[in-house]
Amino acid sequence: MYNASMKITNVEKHTEHTVLELLDAASSLNRRLDCVLSNSRGISFSEYRLLSTLSKAGKGGIPRIDLANAVGLTASAVTRALKPLEKLGYVRTDRNERDARQSLAVITPAGLKLLEDAQGVLEDTLRELPLNTLSPQKITEFQNRLSEIRRI
Repeated sequence: MYNASMKITNVEKHTEHTVLELLDAASSLNRRLDCVLSNSRGISFSEYRLLSTLSKAGKGGIPRIDLANAVGLTASAVTRALKPLEKLGYVRTDRNERDARQSLAVITPAGLKLLEDAQGVLEDTLRELPLNTLSPQKITEFQNRLSEIRRI
């Protein structure tokens, strides 16, 4: 586990290459998931992530700023991304009269249906990933390393 008190004075020669490979792999996977979801369900992977997060928030919804933090976007990017989903009836906004920043984004029944359909498509695509051939121990190690990177 990463410990801030562990000072590393030199960067290993492989570090930059490894970081670039990780970012390339993430970008490639994101493009693949975008393509599959867009072609089959008409939504991007980012929109899928928004719907998935909203579904976990329950009927009360979630403030847009919390939604932004959960999916790694800015609040304004979330607002822009939710507009088409609202127009299509997959999401609604419950406005806070006193503070617009605290307006809640809520998934609708149509949004839940779309999410359910998209999850099946996503699962079919994820089955093809080489991650599925790793042992549970290797998966746990990989996830732990990704968590360490996220905390930096």
